[in-house]
Amino acid sequence: MDQPSGRRRFLKSVIAMGAVGLPAPGQADEAHAQHAPPGVPAASAQTSAAPPRAYMFLTPPEVAFVEAAAARLIPADELGPGAKEAGVAYFIDQQLFGAYGTMAKKYRQGPWPEGTPQQGYQSPLTPQEVYRAAIRESNLYCRRQYGKTFDELAPEQQDQVLRGLDEGKIALESVPSRFFFDLLLANTQEGFFADPVYGGNRNKIGWKLVGFPGVPAVYTDHIEKYNVPYLVEPVSIADVQQNLTQGDEHGHPQHVRLSRDR
Repeated sequence: MDQPSGRRRFLKSVIAMGAVGLPAPGQADEAHAQHAPPGVPAASAQTSAAPPRAYMFLTPPEVAFVEAAAARLIPADELGPGAKEAGVAYFIDQQLFGAYGTMAKKYRQGPWPEGTPQQGYQSPLTPQEVYRAAIRESNLYCRRQYGKTFDELAPEQQDQVLRGLDEGKIALESVPSRFFFDLLLANTQEGFFADPVYGGNRNKIGWKLVGFPGVPAVYTDHIEKYNVPYLVEPVSIADVQQNLTQGDEHGHPQHVRLSRDR
């Protein structure tokens, strides 16, 4: 929620996590858009190759909230596109629609005392229930405070609301506001850096921003090249599945090197 310098600090802290993602149904409908034919701009290829993506859990007002919030958490700036452009809201929707959203593989029996950060997810509510209730109650707060829903607020007002959620100063009825903010922030980070097959990181925006190559390749030729940036065109799971990248004799993708001035 800080200025662009805050975004740089945030990304620096996240890079150490590597590319992250949650198990979800495979979403590869934009693989062709990520590899535009020669002479066709990527944006045009995306428009012509990929139909509009259907949201499975979030309602339109909830999508508007998540898109607006994610756009403030990872904004577009001089470094490149942000979370909204990367399709983070769609990634979160797909996660909520799947096993993650219903906690299908998680322990759901009590007790439910407030846990420590090291204890992980501590709530009787599923992520689906947290998002649904917290978005509704956050919008109610915004209407009382500003007369508008969160997505209709000015960026500075949105930052104030997000900061209030983060610091626990906004009281939500169904879930602690800080718990919701932490969940939203974590899912935004995941959607920005996860493999595009999961619905976010559209056009590999997150990977290109930090120089992540994607699916591992063979690096034996580069082991002794010290302090030499490994600049390649990122390869996603969808690229491999749809044979959009060449593989070596062992099936590993062959990364295409990029020039330093790109």
